[in-house]
Amino acid sequence: MQLPEDAIRSIDVRSVMTKSSLPVGGYSVNPYVGCPHACKYCYASFMKRFTGHTEPWGSFLDVKHWPPIGNPHRYDGERIVIGSVTDGYNPYEEQFRRTRRLLEELQGSRAELMICTKSDLVLRDLDLLRTFPRVTVSWSVNTLDEAFRADMDQAVSIERRLTAMQRVYEAGIRTVCFVSPIFPGITDLRAIIERVRNFTDLIWLENLNLRGAFKATILDYIADRHPDLVPLYDAIYHRKDTTYWQQLEAEIAAFAAANGLPYRINDLPYGRSEPGKPVLVNYFYHEKIRLNNPRG
Repeated sequence: MQLPEDAIRSIDVRSVMTKSSLPVGGYSVNPYVGCPHACKYCYASFMKRFTGHTEPWGSFLDVKHWPPIGNPHRYDGERIVIGSVTDGYNPYEEQFRRTRRLLEELQGSRAELMICTKSDLVLRDLDLLRTFPRVTVSWSVNTLDEAFRADMDQAVSIERRLTAMQRVYEAGIRTVCFVSPIFPGITDLRAIIERVRNFTDLIWLENLNLRGAFKATILDYIADRHPDLVPLYDAIYHRKDTTYWQQLEAEIAAFAAANGLPYRINDLPYGRSEPGKPVLVNYFYHEKIRLNNPRG
């Protein structure tokens, strides 16, 4: 999404490194506030309440400027997640180069990097990424249908994401296909797995959770564009019926077994996979697990 000039501002922050509350731990790093990808289902829209922004999510961008992070070796052995809330490779990174600045500052450290993106701009930084001992680049791909993708976000095409994934994989860097959120009745999991299995090490499967401001947006979209799915979405998101997810879980477990693919539940194994046999991770029930184990 092209933003008007007055929607982009520079801000000074005390630090860009934030201790993470994510399951993967370590540090959470977001060189920007806001994200012009404007995903209709973006959980990160809640961040507006902490920034003073009242504009619609996706219509503004704050470019962070931070003091030097200091000795990079203080992060040795730490996991650093770049892009947990806003894509560090959003289109404006090409101009502002804040994510690249961070990678340059971390040179020499033995930190484990995990990059979450919907962009192919990450290819620009392969020279830096190759210098770290442990790097994972994860792309969000929840459809192969470009029309549906365009309805849901303003990021680059699915084909560009998959091309970037393959190039990074071939460069010897661990890749993850983040199939999230899975839209019931729309996301074709098997088709995505078959499309990416030869150039990804792990496929992360996460269900669509509808909460907050975007719940009505998504349900209105389903009613308008997929009226045949309204009963299914009503069952899942109004009557809290988990039958769909249970059936999908069984299907994916059977598919994994039939194809010799490692299958995990709520786990994040590290490492390169045997070519053509990525690990499938079922993260369908993370909300239930979090509620039952609030400190986990």
